[in-house]
Amino acid sequence: MDTIAGYREGLRWAYELLEMVIADVTPEMAHATPPGLANPLAAIYAHAIVDLDIIPHFLLQGKPGLLQTTWAGQTGISDPQWQMTLEWARTVRVDLPTARVYAKAAYEAADAYISSLTDADLAREVDLTGVGLGVRPLSWCLTALVISHINNMIGEISVLKGIQGAKGYPF
Repeated sequence: MDTIAGYREGLRWAYELLEMVIADVTPEMAHATPPGLANPLAAIYAHAIVDLDIIPHFLLQGKPGLLQTTWAGQTGISDPQWQMTLEWARTVRVDLPTARVYAKAAYEAADAYISSLTDADLAREVDLTGVGLGVRPLSWCLTALVISHINNMIGEISVLKGIQGAKGYPF
């Protein structure tokens, strides 16, 4: 397996697992406010899929994301934002069936972008100083900001499901 295929496989698994974890979530579960400063499950899911759209498009390619173009006003997210604040997380509303369709489009666009890369592209430096992350190689961005980030959100969603008495991970 080549390096690009490895990134694509990692992204595919992260997306598939995210969708497995969210599959049985009801609107009530999604919008329940957890204790303390934890974010509602709907906000975490929205954050994960908006980032899946915006990071590869805007941060890595300098292009507008799907939510700003072909999916504008159709994401199922009342206020799609890629940076999460507690205030936003407590007020955002997510129509899960619609958001899941948007998530599929974001995944497919991210996968298409990754499949267009070469191994040499992975060494390209990306200036992330605007978001406090310095200058990093594209390979780091794909691993940390795209694939690992989705996996982190899957864990948070699974915990929030468990707190509500539902099974978190599907296995």
